[in-house]
Amino acid sequence: MLDNLEGQIAAAQARRELLLSNATPMATRFDPRLPSFSKLPAHSLFLPSNADPGPLPDDDDDIAFAPVTLLSQWIARGTLTSRRLTEIYLARIAQHAGALECFVTVTEDHARAQADAADVRLRAGTWLGPLHGIPYGLKDLFDTNGIRSSWGATPYKDRVPDSDARVVTLLRAAGAVLLGKTTLGALAYGDVWFGGKTRNPWNLNEGSSGSSAGSASAVAAGLCGFAIGTETLGSITSPSHRCGTTGLRPTYGRVSRTGAMALCWSLDKIGPICRSVEDCALVLAAINGEDSSDRGSIGAPFSFNASASLEGLRLGYIPEAFEDRDATEVDHAALRAAKSLAYGVKEVRLADLPYASLMAILYAEAAAAFEELTLTDRDDELVRQDKGAWPNAFRKARFLSAVDHVQADRLRYRVMQALDDLFREVDVLIGPFVTGPMLVASNFTGHPCLHLRAGFLRTGIRSDPSLAYGRLDIGAAIQRDQRFEVPHGISLWGRLFDEGRLCNFGTALESVLGVATRRPTFAR
Repeated sequence: MLDNLEGQIAAAQARRELLLSNATPMATRFDPRLPSFSKLPAHSLFLPSNADPGPLPDDDDDIAFAPVTLLSQWIARGTLTSRRLTEIYLARIAQHAGALECFVTVTEDHARAQADAADVRLRAGTWLGPLHGIPYGLKDLFDTNGIRSSWGATPYKDRVPDSDARVVTLLRAAGAVLLGKTTLGALAYGDVWFGGKTRNPWNLNEGSSGSSAGSASAVAAGLCGFAIGTETLGSITSPSHRCGTTGLRPTYGRVSRTGAMALCWSLDKIGPICRSVEDCALVLAAINGEDSSDRGSIGAPFSFNASASLEGLRLGYIPEAFEDRDATEVDHAALRAAKSLAYGVKEVRLADLPYASLMAILYAEAAAAFEELTLTDRDDELVRQDKGAWPNAFRKARFLSAVDHVQADRLRYRVMQALDDLFREVDVLIGPFVTGPMLVASNFTGHPCLHLRAGFLRTGIRSDPSLAYGRLDIGAAIQRDQRFEVPHGISLWGRLFDEGRLCNFGTALESVLGVATRRPTFAR
């Protein structure tokens, strides 16, 4: 073998001389659809609830925490202007965002100009849809023309792109108002970024989880109408679980990633973080769409009917996920509530496969996406330098075998078949966020996940060794009794491109659980 290694090493060295930008995709495309996948319908059908929003509240905080379903109608009816709503959120950002460390950049002038333009259009008789005039926060890994897009990481903290991400363009076309760029854990991992550690509004002693840390924190604290996040492995659902927001991770390929930082080309997904399930549907309808500039993009209609019946819906759950010692009473209560809504309930199981072995794919793609940092030692500039942080993970990934990587990809196909078999038995699967195989399995197969608040847990102050990364005076911010009631969520998974049915069931479950509107004490 020694006689053959010299050429292999030389080829690898020659390839390293070619600098590949983060925007250069892989030639190989991941497609979540198996050969047996049914043909997608040709057109979308979107029918929101449009229930009477009632009178506009007198209290600005009540307006700030209202879901988009209400904000949208108040704006459409002329009882609320986009400019007033924008000023409410900007004032709350000025008051709370510093303690939460949830915004990298606030674009006050830009937001006011967009809000005024939305109001002018509406007075002229043009309403662009449910997001018209609604202010939002954007995870700071999306390009924004002339506005810093830092990826949360010190090596890129002064990066200013000259074009907008596709999602930004679509939201502008829908009339949404950009308030600013929300924090993310550096290079889409965790909640520690170059400026600090993003906080959970329900308990300032703990981080908001990640990597869409700022998006979830800002929505939970009533600093924006909705926010955009991304998920490679839990980056929408995890901060939503921690902060008590509602996060929708769509099917892989549904939302264009053009102009978004690439972490893992075969895994990255874009979705909304909101205060209600229907809000998530409203936002997804605006950002859905095929894009030829994204090699992973898949054209798929998004249909949602808020008044659709749940008749015939089959609910599944994996018993072992609820039998795990980390499953809580909130998880069990959510399962009982979900069972009361379904027409059929079935215990299901996934094939016995080494799901955790798929993680090698994530580490390899992430290490490739940021190889330059590793080879130039600029990974030393990242704030987190612990054993599990990116610098170590990127270097460790270079010892992965290429043969094993191909085998992991073949395992991924087996996992796709396993989930396909599962969703032939049920329409929706329910499970705890932290137990069972579905977090890993569904992210690698590309299946959609809706995570919503299910209840609350009473907890004391967490021991958080990473508090040193933050700038917050914790002693001045915590509640007097040193104990906190924090939200706890439940996950729902559905078939590929079946987010409409997932949102229908999620809306019904949200109503039965009755905990979605409670606000964190900190933000009152």
